[in-house]
Amino acid sequence: MLFVGDDWAEDHHDVEVQNESGERLGKQRIREGVDGIAGLHELIGRFAGDDLDPEHVVVGIETDRGPWVAALVAAGYTVYAVNPRQVARHRERYSMSGAKSDAGDAHTLADMVRTDRHQLRPVAGDSAQAEGLKVAARAHQNLIWDRHRQLLRLRSALREYFPAALIAFDDLAAPDTLELLAAAPDPHAAAELSRSQIGEALHRARRRNVEARAERIQTVLAGQALTQPEALVAGYAATVRAAVAVIGTFNTEIATLQGQVEGHFGRHPDVEIYRSQPGLGEILGVRVLAEFGDDPHRYAGARARKNYAGSAPITRASGKKTVTLARWVRNRRLADALHRQAFCALTASPGARAYYDQLRARGSGHHAALRQLSNRLVGILHGCLKTGTRYDEATAWGHHQHDHQTAA
Repeated sequence: MLFVGDDWAEDHHDVEVQNESGERLGKQRIREGVDGIAGLHELIGRFAGDDLDPEHVVVGIETDRGPWVAALVAAGYTVYAVNPRQVARHRERYSMSGAKSDAGDAHTLADMVRTDRHQLRPVAGDSAQAEGLKVAARAHQNLIWDRHRQLLRLRSALREYFPAALIAFDDLAAPDTLELLAAAPDPHAAAELSRSQIGEALHRARRRNVEARAERIQTVLAGQALTQPEALVAGYAATVRAAVAVIGTFNTEIATLQGQVEGHFGRHPDVEIYRSQPGLGEILGVRVLAEFGDDPHRYAGARARKNYAGSAPITRASGKKTVTLARWVRNRRLADALHRQAFCALTASPGARAYYDQLRARGSGHHAALRQLSNRLVGILHGCLKTGTRYDEATAWGHHQHDHQTAA
């Protein structure tokens, strides 16, 4: 076997090749791109011989995505995506000076896949469809996070010179709010808005109880309030007008991307299994599928999937002291989606609600109980995916309810 360490950068790769005894056979700095991957194959070919199968070439690299990794997998090599923190800790096993170099990291990666690959996770064999879903779902979530940052900036600006707007408008991202703030971004202009202008904006946003809402908004905007100097108000108004335009663009692009994400999700072979899970709608279902992937051999069992999800607790034991803690080193996007699923499942699944209530009765807090419920739901999802069956309430919670009745 050959063991390859690949320390990648934006425009080049430092590569080292070792044999099974750890002897360095060769090292080289290779350019990124088609010529670079050809150079890597040539370097490996010098030491591979004619009878070495590609899967016996083991590559360690600090990423699991990108054209370079795809090319390595397509060549038939066994590729391990190594966490950079693991590489740093492994480096400290042999060097306490703190010295670091790209060539040294390539040596460390080759050494890790040679000696510790049984502790590492190979690059998942997810389908191109699942990888595409992950890209789109993460982009959709990033847009939502970026919009939230803009909303916080907008709220902060309004609080400084126009606090009545925060009272009048309950949702700063709503279309009617953005339209009215764009038309009247300062207190003086807002106080002159007529009830018909406000009502038309509410109609276009498809709001209910338009007359009552319009009257309340007009009353709040026209009421007496503390003011700032005119020049300062003008500066804040320009800031708010710009923020409103940015948030409106975010709303449009989020809605567009959401439609594309839901469309791709509907064409995935496992879509009905995910849709059948309690608490998983279209968007949460997409996020969970994208982060878990669809490689059927990626998780050895339900426990491995729970560990990756971050819902399974960790235990710290030393001497007579044993502590069980929440797992915070995890895929945060996946953990967020599963936590939301657990909360939504409280109203969608009687079994989930009963399990949550039992945990609260034992003294668990709200979020701790949701984490334990999420852990149970991940195990149920794993069983459904393994057997290719949809969620069934009686099958998922029947044994748990029987055990609880027996204990009672």
